[in-house]
Amino acid sequence: MSEPSSKRLKINVPICKTHRPCLGSRVKQSLPPIVEESLCGVATLLLEVAYRLNALAKIFEQDDNALPRVSAFFHEQSEKEQARAEAMLNYLSERGGQFCNKDIQRPGCENVCAVIPALELMLNQWKEEMAVMVELIQLSKEHSDPLSANVVKRRFLGPLVPLIKLVGDFLTNARRVCCTSDCSAGFREYLFDQLQEELTKTSSG
Repeated sequence: MSEPSSKRLKINVPICKTHRPCLGSRVKQSLPPIVEESLCGVATLLLEVAYRLNALAKIFEQDDNALPRVSAFFHEQSEKEQARAEAMLNYLSERGGQFCNKDIQRPGCENVCAVIPALELMLNQWKEEMAVMVELIQLSKEHSDPLSANVVKRRFLGPLVPLIKLVGDFLTNARRVCCTSDCSAGFREYLFDQLQEELTKTSSG
């Protein structure tokens, strides 16, 4: 006897746990239920990432920690993450799927007060997001949905690769100028902010 599907699924994709009871439309373009639930959950994840990046941007707008280029970079990436979330919701709708409105979690960066931990948080967030996209692609293939696999790979996984490299380079530069990891920001953080011209002119992601 085969195991229930809920026991077979050993993945980290944030599947929407409240999605099944919400299904009402049957006009779906060959969209497997598990892929629909995963797209819904991942869209919520992207919205949470956008919220977190916006919160990080505001940290570096404060008078006692003003780093305008750093703040502008986080704001820009927050807007792009929001756009990616909306693109996934649009794709879900195009396939006849539904999105379950859920409360967005707290950003979880209240204790961040320096450039290095902010960049580390951003880097880890995008690495996690990349891992989720890879699993979502594999899940789509396993459930005979090559269209979703291709869309996720092209629209959502691909842009993360240069972003992860970019943030990795920023972290290297921040450590080279000896930025701190605590609240004792000073000239080094100011120097990092001034040197990072890329912060305000990154390529689209």
